[in-house]
Amino acid sequence: MSNQHLDLPEPGPLAPGGVRVTPLGGLGEVGRNMTVIEHQGRLLVVDCGVLFPEDHHPGVDLILPDFSSIEDRLDDVEAVVLTHGHEDHIGAVPYLLRLKPDIPLIGSTLTLALVEAKLKEHRIKPYTLGVTEGRREQLGVFEVEFIAVNHSIPDALAVAIRTEDQLILHTGDFKMDQLPLDRRITDLRAFARLGEEGVDLFLVDSTNAEVPGFTVHEKDIYPAIERVFAKAQRRIIVACFSSHVHRVQQVLDAAAEYGRKVAIVGRSMVRNMGIAEDLGYLHVPPGVVVDFKKLGDYPEDRQVLICTGSQGEPMAALSRMANRDHKIEVGEGDTVLLASSLIPGNENAVYRVINGLMRLGADVVHKGNARVHVSGHASAGELLYCYNIIRPRNVMPVHGEWRHLVANGRLAEQTGVPSSNVVLAEDGYVVDLVGGKARIAGAVDCGYVYVDGSSVGATDEALLKDRRILRDEGFVTVVVGVDASTGRVTTGPEILARGFAEDVAVFENIAPQIKDAVEQAAAKGVTDTHQLQQVVRRTVGSYVGGKLRRRPMIIPVVIEA
Repeated sequence: MSNQHLDLPEPGPLAPGGVRVTPLGGLGEVGRNMTVIEHQGRLLVVDCGVLFPEDHHPGVDLILPDFSSIEDRLDDVEAVVLTHGHEDHIGAVPYLLRLKPDIPLIGSTLTLALVEAKLKEHRIKPYTLGVTEGRREQLGVFEVEFIAVNHSIPDALAVAIRTEDQLILHTGDFKMDQLPLDRRITDLRAFARLGEEGVDLFLVDSTNAEVPGFTVHEKDIYPAIERVFAKAQRRIIVACFSSHVHRVQQVLDAAAEYGRKVAIVGRSMVRNMGIAEDLGYLHVPPGVVVDFKKLGDYPEDRQVLICTGSQGEPMAALSRMANRDHKIEVGEGDTVLLASSLIPGNENAVYRVINGLMRLGADVVHKGNARVHVSGHASAGELLYCYNIIRPRNVMPVHGEWRHLVANGRLAEQTGVPSSNVVLAEDGYVVDLVGGKARIAGAVDCGYVYVDGSSVGATDEALLKDRRILRDEGFVTVVVGVDASTGRVTTGPEILARGFAEDVAVFENIAPQIKDAVEQAAAKGVTDTHQLQQVVRRTVGSYVGGKLRRRPMIIPVVIEA
């Protein structure tokens, strides 16, 4: 496997007839999926998603792909092709279209409906083209064929991208459920046909590459959901992804079978399920769904609530219930069903919510103690099938953390793909496909772009570091007044500390040291207040680090009198 670090130079010119593939997100992480494909000076973008922040991103709402490498080439973009409607594949579309609103969006009916609803909130009216499996579209210099794949959301598509001499197949997110709820299976016949034609580069979903065997069928979890309904004494609260139409369908079916009423809460959940119902992807049994405000009209043993918050999001309905900050007061006899898997990095937040709910007396059913969710991604056995069916010349694992990419690359090697033809890349790597051979040709800038409230891109690592220090180490403010002519300390030092377990009296010992350090510096000719502030910062930092074993943010203020 070829593997390099991002100390690579910028790529040179693309060879005539070649295709350049640049992932701007999704490699080395689960989320932020975006791939740019270039040929003859024209660009095609596959997916444009977001990454959700973790604990080390305090204050951040979303993380976007870095558009800087294509920002001055948006006129060259033929279209954005969306493989499916999950946030990690469509969530950043509004931020890209802010830069150029007329970039065409290509996708399936449900995918476009979800992204159009999102764009409406941003007051962007996009140009869209709906496609179905089996259809081919000529998008400038690219011919794109759309192939049905099975995933945890309806209407997912793989894309085959053809140029004059090259064929690239991008799976998007997929699995090979042979008994899907919507009877729409991954089109292995199309995969085999493309394999016969000759796939020059295969971009493959890596999320479950470490998981042996085959992903469980969606229908196999219904008995576990049914058991929850059969045993529940009071309310049932179901938390899942706001786009998981299949899971919501199973909950609605169980509610109809057990004579319960269902209320759907959460803006994104209500919006997405409304879209799915209107388009015929969600079939609501008559009389089952009621308005949330009317749910209380029914006995608690006939109530079901479907909400967001399965990943422990602090502002989601489930987290607020766990913190007693919601109209629904969870208590003894309630059953909470977390019908989703854990996104890597969210484990601690999810377990905090589970513990909070159980402390309130609820029975919490989750993937760890019942089969209430199955993955939407192909496991190792399914990936091996795909490699053997397609027989690609080159393989580039995508969508996953580094461990997933490595595991996927090893699967490709086991099926006979030469090690030199398995390209392990990260975000920002530039991979050139020339003459049937893929190689890493360089790298482009590809950092995290943070959405922080109303600002996009203004938050950087330095600011996040300051926030982490404030959160973890506290802060100390020191105010010192000095005589402008003599440099002698006239007032203070006054010390204010926050975020320390120790009593503020512990800082009394440092006050004389601060005064001496400032006056000694002034005696040596240091009169600039900024330099004197640095003297105060070093003195306090040395004391707090040695005495308290802490590294707080230190804010020195020196005032001339």
